[in-house]
Amino acid sequence: MLEKLDFLTEKYKELGQKISDPEIIADNSVWTKYVKEHADIEPVMIKYQEYKKTVSELSDAREMLGEAKDKEFEEMIKDEITELTDKKETLEEELKLLLLPKDPNDEKNVFVEIRAGTGGEEAALFAGTLFRMYNRYAERRGWKSEIISSNATNIGGFKEVIFMLEGRGAYSRLKYESGVHRVQRIPSTESGGRIHTSAATVAVLPEAQDVDVEINPNDLRIDVFRSSGHGGQSVNTTDSAVRVTHLPTGLVVSCQDEKSQLKNKEKALKVLKARLLDMEIARQNEEIAQSRKNQVGSGDRSERIRTYNYPQGRVTDHRIGLTLYQLENFLDGDLEEMIDALITSDQAEKLKNTEE
Repeated sequence: MLEKLDFLTEKYKELGQKISDPEIIADNSVWTKYVKEHADIEPVMIKYQEYKKTVSELSDAREMLGEAKDKEFEEMIKDEITELTDKKETLEEELKLLLLPKDPNDEKNVFVEIRAGTGGEEAALFAGTLFRMYNRYAERRGWKSEIISSNATNIGGFKEVIFMLEGRGAYSRLKYESGVHRVQRIPSTESGGRIHTSAATVAVLPEAQDVDVEINPNDLRIDVFRSSGHGGQSVNTTDSAVRVTHLPTGLVVSCQDEKSQLKNKEKALKVLKARLLDMEIARQNEEIAQSRKNQVGSGDRSERIRTYNYPQGRVTDHRIGLTLYQLENFLDGDLEEMIDALITSDQAEKLKNTEE
């Protein structure tokens, strides 16, 4: 670890010189690249300086202990050594976390796809509940939300809804939400008071940049059709809805929420790029993991990750065994405690893997 930290210290100094070089400043794209690299390393450097200071203070305290003549002074030095030793160990753990490989997609915006699963209308209503939950969470974090495509039901649910959340670190916070979400509640139509179970699937995809995914126009089939609303009624009288098919993979994306055919096409292509990037990320993760499966970060769409139990007012994440008895607040977008616990669990798993 110390070798890596010393290497980063030299790199940090070198980058500091480069971003002050007038020739590099003149080339904005190169300068911006170096500034970002410098900023990425800075938190590690600040923590490393604190660590080195603590190690030095610990060494001085141990030296003073060997020279202590007074019993009271000796006890005071021992207390200081205990305190500094604990601080050193804490800083070591924090540095290990900072040195974990960063997910290159963490700072990206996300597309969230929610689909009603088993449970008919109840599942569609639950998909709508999840949609509102994530939008409330986005509001709390100051993120922007935009619906890309939706297939709503007449009673306020969704058979499917795709929306984009724009904000710093959106993917880093929401990437653990992919999977099957299960709900247990008594439907309003249930006269016998029996609990019904239904489900919805959630997929969280990082927004793909042009440098991430390159699509050959010849690999696309673009179809246009007339938008329709509830019960098949026409939303407008022009063929503005767009269906994009990626021929090599068979991926199909439809978008009809905009009145402009061009805007619908742009949105559909954005979602298609995100799905292609997601496929590539899944392939890379499979190669890295080999036989080992990280339960928190697997993103397996078929994996039941969470249960929302209305009668008991609880939400349980099955990957980390965490249950929170604050379902109402959770569904109102208060997700921080759960997401923080998932991130901590994922980091612990990665640390364990690096030490094996």
